[in-house]
Order: sequence, then structure tokens, then C-alpha cells
Amino acid sequence: MLGYSRDQDVVTIELQREDRRNALNTTICTGITEMVREAEETGARAIVLTGRGAAFCAGADLGSAAYDRDFIGSLYAMLHALQHTPLPVIAAVNGPAIGAGVQLTVAADLRVVAEDAYFMVPIAKLGLAMDNWTINRLSELAGGSSARAMLMAAEPLAADQALQCGLANRHGDLAVAQQWAAEIAQLAPLTIRHLKLVFNHTPQSEPTAEQQAAHRAAWASSDVAEARQARMEGRRPTFTGD
Repeated sequence: MLGYSRDQDVVTIELQREDRRNALNTTICTGITEMVREAEETGARAIVLTGRGAAFCAGADLGSAAYDRDFIGSLYAMLHALQHTPLPVIAAVNGPAIGAGVQLTVAADLRVVAEDAYFMVPIAKLGLAMDNWTINRLSELAGGSSARAMLMAAEPLAADQALQCGLANRHGDLAVAQQWAAEIAQLAPLTIRHLKLVFNHTPQSEPTAEQQAAHRAAWASSDVAEARQARMEGRRPTFTGD
């Protein structure tokens, strides 16, 4: 389900679950975390993260993973590993990045987008709640206006829009991302490490008690069960706010 390759100083990690549009589960998240550690321990200087096939990552496997505590833990461990590795991480977004797939892209330091790539976080359609880190990170990278439209209206953000608002850095395919990674790998690693530490310092990401209560209420609501049932039945959910 995952590919790991290395070309000189650049490691490429590829999601290889095409039959599920590279949807995340516990095994994949744990595997990515381990591969990041392996890249660090073997002296790599940059990481490229991409997906095989038409999609970058369709998010959590909604068949089960999104509602599983083990998955949630492995997801955030993976995001933490990508954010806090001293190595620069480039997401080569080769297609749609949905939900947790967007989290995967914003955990990276830089993003290269293919022409048919887009970003979407449909949590408001599922009755779920997103963590403070993701909301703040997306707002920082895409801008508050774009982030609000993506989160509160569940609107997709196309590749050209992502480039315009700053969520994406360059247009191109995996080869473009790998070439850029090779160039960055030649720069001073201690400088890169310091920059990541400063860029990632977001004290406002700690949730308040009120935010924590709202987050718990969303996940424990009947709306979550309704969204899951509606998905299985192929209909639009009816939310009550209970």
C-alpha cells in the first residue's frame, strides 16, 4: 500500500492504494510515520510525498477508519512526524486531496499541484469536527477566506486557485516535485531545520475548553451517525444538530 524509493538525497513516499483512491487507514498512516523516520536515520535530505493513480488521497477510509480511535491516533502521529521532521517535505499533489488528504498536504512544507488536482474538506457534510492545528494551518497557507469557504461551505479549491491563494507553491507533476526536492536537498540542512521550527511554532493551536467541548459534541452527535448511514444508503443526510 506504500512505496519507498530513494534517488541520491531525495526519498519519495508513494501512497499505492489505487482501488480506494489512496484513502488512509491505520496501516498506511503508521507506514508513512516509519518511512519518515527511516529517511531521517539513513541521511536523506528531502522527502516527496505523492499518490499513485488519479487521486492524491481521498482522505480517511470512511468505511471504518474515520470512526476508529486507533486510526485517529495513527493519523495525528503521521501528521506530527511530517511536520516535525527536520527534513523538508514536498507534497506532489497529483490529483484530488480530500479531508485527511488535505491534512496530509498541509503537514508538508511545500506543495506542487498537477493541473487536475483540487483540495476539499467536506467535514460539514459528515457532521465531523476538525482539530485546531488543521484549521490554523490551512488558514495560514490558503488564507482565512479560502479556508473558511473550504471548511464552512465544503467548497473545493482547484489547482489554479490553490496557486493564487498560496496553498500551492508550484504547478507540475511528480518529476517537478522531485527536482525541486533535489535542489532544496543541496541547501544548508541546519538552516532548513531552524526555519521549520519557526514556521511550525503556532501557540494559538491549543484549543480552549469551549473549543474542546464543541469538538467532542460534534463527534458524539447523532449527526455523525446520520451522515454515515446516509453515505451507506446513497442519500443526502438530514442534520438536526443533536
